[in-house]
Parts: sequence; C-alpha cells; structure tokens
Amino acid sequence: MSNDLPHLARGVDHAAFPTLDAAGTIRFYRDVLGFPVVHSICAAGWGPERHPDFIHFFFDIGNNDRLAFFYYFGFRPEHAGADRGDAYTRFDEDLPDFFIASRHLAIHVESEADLNEYQRRLDGSDWPTEMRVQHETIESIYTHDPNGYLIELTRALRPVTPQEDLDAALTVDALLEVSQAQEPSLDLLLQRKAELIVERAQAWHPAQPVPAADRTAP
Repeated sequence: MSNDLPHLARGVDHAAFPTLDAAGTIRFYRDVLGFPVVHSICAAGWGPERHPDFIHFFFDIGNNDRLAFFYYFGFRPEHAGADRGDAYTRFDEDLPDFFIASRHLAIHVESEADLNEYQRRLDGSDWPTEMRVQHETIESIYTHDPNGYLIELTRALRPVTPQEDLDAALTVDALLEVSQAQEPSLDLLLQRKAELIVERAQAWHPAQPVPAADRTAP
C-alpha cells in the first residue's frame, strides 16, 4: 500500500539540538570544522510554553543541509555538570519540556501542496499533526513519532538572502562573547550585535566617490 504513495520528501532541512555551551559549539563547528554560519533566529520566548529568551543558530554542513542549536539565556539545569551523556540524556525528569522539544529532526519538502499532503497523511494516522507554524523563512508541521521524537516537515517560504547570512554571522559573533558573561541575556546579545554593526559598517560600505558637482575646485 505504501509503495503507491508519491515520495515527496527531499532530505534533511536541519537537525536541531540544545546546547549549554554556545561558545564551545560555535568554536567547534565554525572555527574547527569550518562549517559556515548561515542563519539565526533570536526570540523572546516562543511557542505555547513559557520559556527563556533564546537564539536558534544554524551551520551549513554541505549539500544544503544544516545543523542547528538552541541556546536558552540564563537556563542552567540542576545536573548540567554531569560527566556522561549529552545535553538531553544527562538530565532527569525535572528537565523542562521546552529544552527537550528543541531536539528534533526537520525534513524538507518542496511546496505547500507537498506539506499539505503530509499533513493529510499524519492526520489520518495514529500520529496526527500537533502544530502548524509559519516562522521567519519556513512553514512547518510537527508531530511525535512512535518513539516520542519530535518530527518536523518544513517548506521554504522564500530564499534566505546573503544579507540574512551576514546578519546571522554578526549575531553568532555577538553570542560568542555574550554567552560567556556572568548573566547572558537576549538584551545583551542585541546590544553587542549593534556595536559590531557599527564597528564593521565601514568595511561593508566603502567610501563612495564624491559627485563632480560637489567637489571643491582645486
């Protein structure tokens, strides 16, 4: 029966994980492995559950695939210092749902029609669509698989521009510094990002020649 269904998926859009060490994550993926920063989202909380301000930042891992991380400002789990496991498995039942839900797999489809088709299939199954959201450059549907993993199917609403890539690089440079402060916050991140824009603006906009009519005669 399943062989009669058209195969509409086009690979992994991004895999997402929580991080408690934003600076180490940036250094490892960007500075050691050489994966470019290609997108970032800053938000003062998001979704149906109240949670801390966060940044969601993405690395290009080739073939238009991306690896993404969530960093929650001021969030320090009780057992964050455990030596074994990762940012998810090392914690107990007291770990908040927002942190667990940030670990998910996103699968890319090409069109709204394809996304609607997958929603139709899910809604006719034992794992119906739990949420459909448009955010920034994508539209996504979400559900949990039989193992309890959060699965996202997503389509692009528009291309990400080079200007947005530059914005993401600035944001992550600011995060690299701010996340190591005693009390990191989204406000500090945006303040440092603004300072970096001022510092680097001249390199982006070299001096333009003065129009002939405005030049002072020698």
